[in-house]
Amino acid sequence: MTAAIGGARETGSTIGEAPETGSAIGDHHVVLRDAVLDALRRRIVTGRYAVGERLTEDRLAADFGVSRNPVREALRVAAAEGFVTVAPRRGAVVADQDAGLVADLLAVRSRLEPLAARLAAERATPDDIAALTELLDRSRVAAERGDLAALSELNSGLHRRVLDMSGNRWLQSMATTMYHHVEWVFLRSAAWRATHSWTEHRRLVAAIGAADPDEAEAAAAEHVAAADRATTQSPPDGPAPADGPAAAAGPAADAVRRPSG
Repeated sequence: MTAAIGGARETGSTIGEAPETGSAIGDHHVVLRDAVLDALRRRIVTGRYAVGERLTEDRLAADFGVSRNPVREALRVAAAEGFVTVAPRRGAVVADQDAGLVADLLAVRSRLEPLAARLAAERATPDDIAALTELLDRSRVAAERGDLAALSELNSGLHRRVLDMSGNRWLQSMATTMYHHVEWVFLRSAAWRATHSWTEHRRLVAAIGAADPDEAEAAAAEHVAAADRATTQSPPDGPAPADGPAAAAGPAADAVRRPSG
C-alpha cells in the first residue's frame, strides 16, 4: 500500500517523497494541487512513474491520499509543463524526453546560467557562499554513496540558488519550471557525469566566492556545454577526475562513475 504524502510544508524546494507514516496532504496548510504537483513531478523525475506509464486520477488519488480534484488540476499543470501527455484512449501518461525538448532546454540554459552566474558573482554575500558550499558538500556525500536521485535534486538546487543570488526576478521566474526538467535530464547521465558535474560546480562556486564575474560566467557556460555533450554522447572510457567527490569513495564511487550493465 502506498503511503499518503505527509509532513508537507510550503517551501521553495520540491516537496519530497512522503514518509511511510504520516497523514494525507489535506491535514496540512498547503495548497493541495501544488503539493500533489510537486510529488507527481518528483516521482516522474526519479523514475518511480516510468515513461509511458498511465496516470489515472483514481490511481494518483490513492497514491497521494487525496481526492480526485487536486489530482485533476495537478495533471493539467504537469501536462502544460511537459511531464505528462494525454494519449487517445489511454488518458494521461508520463511523457518522454524527446530530443527537441532537451535541445530547447539546453539552449535556454546556455544563455540563462552564465548571466545568472555573472550577476551572482557581483552580488553574493558571505551567507550565499556558505549556502553554495553546503550544497557542494551534500552533493559530494550523495555521489560517494551513489544516491543519484538526491544528487540530481542537489544539482538543481545549486543552480536555483545561483539564480536566487542573481537578484534578477525575471531569471528566477523563467527558471521555476525549467529546473524540474534539468533534474530529469541530469538523471539520464548522472551515473557517469556526477564527478565531472561536481568539479564544474566547484569551479563555479569558487568564482562566485572570489567575486569574479568573468570567471563565473565562463564556468557556467562550460558547465552547460558539458551537460549538452553528456546528453548526446556515450560515457567516456577515461576515469573520473581525480579530485572529484567519488575519487576515494570505493565501490559507491564506481557506481556513480559507471552506469550498471
